[in-house]
Amino acid sequence: MPRSTPGLAAGDHAAQTVHLVDSSLYVFRAWHGTPIDSSDVDGWPVNAVHGFARFLCELIERTRAPRLALAFDEALDSCFRNAIYPAYKANREPAPEELKRQFAHCKALGEAMGLPVLAHSDFEADDLIGTAAMSARRAGHAVVIVSADKDMAQLLDEGDWQWDFARNERWDCAGVKPRFGIHAHQVADYLGLTGDASDNIPGVPGIGPKTAATLLGLYGSMDALLAKLDEVPLLKLRGAAQHAARLREHREAALLSRRLATIVCDAPLPDGFDAAQRRTADADGLDRLCERLRIGPMTRRRLQDASRLIA
Repeated sequence: MPRSTPGLAAGDHAAQTVHLVDSSLYVFRAWHGTPIDSSDVDGWPVNAVHGFARFLCELIERTRAPRLALAFDEALDSCFRNAIYPAYKANREPAPEELKRQFAHCKALGEAMGLPVLAHSDFEADDLIGTAAMSARRAGHAVVIVSADKDMAQLLDEGDWQWDFARNERWDCAGVKPRFGIHAHQVADYLGLTGDASDNIPGVPGIGPKTAATLLGLYGSMDALLAKLDEVPLLKLRGAAQHAARLREHREAALLSRRLATIVCDAPLPDGFDAAQRRTADADGLDRLCERLRIGPMTRRRLQDASRLIA
């Protein structure tokens, strides 16, 4: 695939590319960014569904991707990470019922359009994307991860791209370091040191992004850093002795945090996943769903057209 146009149709290259969409991110964006001025036949809000439908149309219109899967977060409080660390994401407010219903509608919309949908009660969308990416590579396909989430960068391998669709910004494995200050393979180690407030991952108190990036730049990995803590106080780094003491005291927290931040790549995929190959859309089912969700004729026609649009 040409380096300047990842995610865009490019003859034979497009047929070999698997697009994996961090769908929950775009549902949340639609939920927050689309006015609540529409409801389904039962009177429930459908603003997130309408916004997500427009996102899907634009994505397919721009890529015509024959291999495109939607990954959703279904493990809101039952993820395997909660068993490891009960406080994981405990700082987040539970999703309101009107948003949960819209997530279900968004999954149904993808299925009606013939798009493979990934969701699991024990694994997050990140894990499903990581697993699908590994599966796609084994089948000889390049991977484009459609997400703005920095955590996803740890999944990038040679030939892969990450695409922040809203900003139309793309980067490959080599582009992670200039963008985030660390290499793709260091992302989980980095989050193990800094923690992640949005996911309630503790990290090491007092180790911020700049210090973490510097230490990983010097030692390469968290394991190498923890194995050489006696050297850290001798570094020409402000507060080096204090950093060494913090790392020694919070070693287990760092290792736990890295485990929580590591995207697993062996989650179960649905039978017949076939590297995210799109299937024939259910035109009648899509029409019934649009009717139920009160999706207008213009967007409805666009969805029907997009469901048939394949390079």
